[in-house]
This record gives sequence, C-alpha cells and structure tokens, in this order.
Amino acid sequence: MFSKFRAKVIKIAPISQEECDRYFLEKKIPTVLAAKYYFLKEGEINSKMAFVQKGVLRMFYIAEDGKEINVQFFFEDDFVASYQSFITQTPSKYYIQALEDCELITISYDSLQNAYSNSLPWQQFGRIIAEKVYTLSEQRNESLLFMNAQERYLDLAKKRPIVFEKVPLYHIASFLGIERESLSRIRKKIVKNGL
Repeated sequence: MFSKFRAKVIKIAPISQEECDRYFLEKKIPTVLAAKYYFLKEGEINSKMAFVQKGVLRMFYIAEDGKEINVQFFFEDDFVASYQSFITQTPSKYYIQALEDCELITISYDSLQNAYSNSLPWQQFGRIIAEKVYTLSEQRNESLLFMNAQERYLDLAKKRPIVFEKVPLYHIASFLGIERESLSRIRKKIVKNGL
C-alpha cells in the first residue's frame, strides 16, 4: 500500500526505507475520498498533507461573485495541501475537492515536523517540496500576468498535458482565468491553425 509513497519520497530526497519508516510507518493513514467530497474546506486548518495514490483533486476558492476559481490540480504521485495553511497552521482560504474517487495517504503536520526536526534527509525533502510549490505558484502568477489566454492554454498543454486528460473543460477554463466559451474558441483556433 505504501510502496508508491516510499518511491516518491526517495525520488525527491535520498531517504532510506528505514528512515522513511522510522517516522511514518505508524503515522501514514490511508484515506478514501469519494468524488465531490472535500479533503479541506475554506476556514479549516490544513492539519494533514496527503499523497495521492490514485485520483484527481482540485484546489479552488470562491470569488465574491460566487464563482469557483481553480488554482491547482493534483494527480497520482502528487502531494496535496493548502501549503500556507499547512505550514502556518492557520485557516485555509481554499477548498480541496476530489474530482474522482481518490485513495490518499495522509501525514499529520506534527509527524512531519518531528521528522524535519530529527532528520537531515527529511529536512532536504521538506525544502525540495517547498521549492516546488513556490515555483509552481510563481509560474501560475506569471502566466496570468504575462501571457494571453491562448498562450496560457498552450503552456499548460505543454507542461501538464495530464490536466486535459483528467479534468473537465469548465475547470480548466477557470484555472486559465477565462470563460468556458473563450476556451472553446481558443481550442477551435488552435486546431484550425495546427498549433
């Protein structure tokens, strides 16, 4: 059950199986989350990080006009959290919802902090995850600031093609910061121009 988790951890940082099990053998909790159910809701403190064994989740917030704005998608082998809430243990501004049935392995904030405090390899793991989250966040911000809608679409298709395989188009439109109709026009234009 936990072999994929161990493989992902070892891929990120040089952590032995013994070191992995020392802190998390009894602390990893398998969780099944049905489609449309929430891993986290706005206002809750994100007290657990999850590793996606199977499934797809989205992170979103609700704008003043009531629209749901997607900010991230999580797939198999990703770690899932509202990281600001998780790191600071403060209420989240985001929801995290399963788009399909998911199998997760959850790790508590306290367990992870214990590993960071007592293990240099786990500290390295935490730093690498933090750098990845920061980089993805900055790339998203830059795409919204410096790219037009078509460029954002093509960039997403190039960097994360799995989004188009697993996520409904109306969620992708929200993530790109456009309306569904605009996304349809962009897709038609791209097909017509052979891009």
